[in-house]
Amino acid sequence: MTFLPTPRELSPAPSLRWGLLGPGGIAASFVDAAHRHSQQRFVNVASGSSPERAAAFAQAHGVTRSSATYDEVLADPEVDAVYIATTHDSHAKLALLAIAAGKHVLVEKPITVTRAEAEQVVEAARAAKVFAMEAMWTRYLPQSDVLRQILERGDIGEVRLVSADFGFPMPFDASHRLWAPGQAGGALLDAGVYPVSFVSSVLGAPTSIHTVGTLAPTGVDEQATVTLAYEKAQGVAFTSLRSASPTRATVIGSEGRIDVEGPFLAPSALSVTLGPGFPASAQSARFSGANGPQGSAALFYEADAAARYIGEGRLESPVHPLDEVVSVVGILEDARKQLGAL
Repeated sequence: MTFLPTPRELSPAPSLRWGLLGPGGIAASFVDAAHRHSQQRFVNVASGSSPERAAAFAQAHGVTRSSATYDEVLADPEVDAVYIATTHDSHAKLALLAIAAGKHVLVEKPITVTRAEAEQVVEAARAAKVFAMEAMWTRYLPQSDVLRQILERGDIGEVRLVSADFGFPMPFDASHRLWAPGQAGGALLDAGVYPVSFVSSVLGAPTSIHTVGTLAPTGVDEQATVTLAYEKAQGVAFTSLRSASPTRATVIGSEGRIDVEGPFLAPSALSVTLGPGFPASAQSARFSGANGPQGSAALFYEADAAARYIGEGRLESPVHPLDEVVSVVGILEDARKQLGAL
């Protein structure tokens, strides 16, 4: 049996000075991970609703200073790149403002709510020759590089099925952003982007999309299963705000399979099973705990990846190209339309 590859060596990432728009929960995890495990440094932060909130965030998370408005962060000459961590509905507007200010941008997933918005952001970044990347941290985990190497080597033969899931129970509250249509709520945009992006990372853009699911009383999607068709394979992505799922991912090929233990979107474990009939014996490796950072601490991989690419003069991520980001946003938009969530 072929031995599992190890994560490829990466060149050191240059230290960049980051600005932050949107001091919320994911921003706190990202900044803490970057400061603790990398040379990336956040030097300015702003909130869209409260200068006091930004100041409190800066003090709590070691950000050099805070600003009263987003525009002040974007005008700061000491900011090299901007991390946008606001609610989904404001991603496109803020990304365009940052790009217009000549800043490199890292935008939380999903990069925008619609395909048209994503195309606009990508076109603006390319025209301005600034780096743009969606903050899909899963792509930059060591286990993801090992999975890519297995696929590149052809160990499991021709891929036939890719499946992934991410669901969690969220108490219904019509005022919460996840349940609010005015804030681009729903399971697909918040959680479903992970399994859809995983399928896309292996199979690319589908030839057709079929979605079944249910809507919440507010009209947003609360649960969905998205089936993606390809010439010789299928992809299945499940998401829910009503129930917890295993959060696993599987790639099945003609000569074996790859299983990513839950939660597949964070550092976990990977196993590969090869041979006729897929024998029970498998090779596996763990990428968390004693073998690597756990949970949100691994967000630093994404921060360093963005800085490395910027330092290399790239305008997009080679493992998560912007055209693919647009495609995934389009899949999510089509799925929501099929459910009547738009």
